[in-house]
Amino acid sequence: MTTLDLCAPPDLAALLEQSAELHRHLCPRQILGARMGLYAGTQLGLELPQSTKRLVTFVETDGCFSDGVSVATGCWMGRRTMRLVDEGKVAATFVDTQTSRALRIWPNPAARELARSYAPEAQSRWHAYMVAYQMMPDHELLEARPVTLSLDLKAIISRNGVRAVCVQCGEEIINEREIVRDGQTCCRSCADGAYYQLGATAERGG
Repeated sequence: MTTLDLCAPPDLAALLEQSAELHRHLCPRQILGARMGLYAGTQLGLELPQSTKRLVTFVETDGCFSDGVSVATGCWMGRRTMRLVDEGKVAATFVDTQTSRALRIWPNPAARELARSYAPEAQSRWHAYMVAYQMMPDHELLEARPVTLSLDLKAIISRNGVRAVCVQCGEEIINEREIVRDGQTCCRSCADGAYYQLGATAERGG
């Protein structure tokens, strides 16, 4: 990374280095994700990145942005502390599972226009975003609002070791994602339709 990429305060710069290693580059959306994660920790009174599973984050798009959120919060898909609700928005909701406090954060719509004032010599708008998003105070870069989840967080988190078997396809279902209809246990694909269509059965070699 260049000097331009790393003009952030030390704590943020260290997080951005981690995020950039996942992509072999740094981009504005990673910075936004990291800034949102840090801001959520401040507002919710949590020490982040976490080593527990107290904080659960719902990101509204995937890609670089979500990795920025992950390195700042310690919430990861693999740890089941991050969920994707694909709204196509650079936004996230951070939930403290102990207090049930939830905060949704998104970029200030004016942030892009303000970026030039932080990097007047940047060679492009993209480079201006790179600099400005690391330097802007939270109130200029981000918007935040307390929210109440309409989802059942306990059902999403589920319980360890709970398994079921679909009566139609015979596949195992974990995390209590089965559906019971007319006394029959089914997976969601068999009950409501899958996101894929089955192809021809592959022939097995002799």
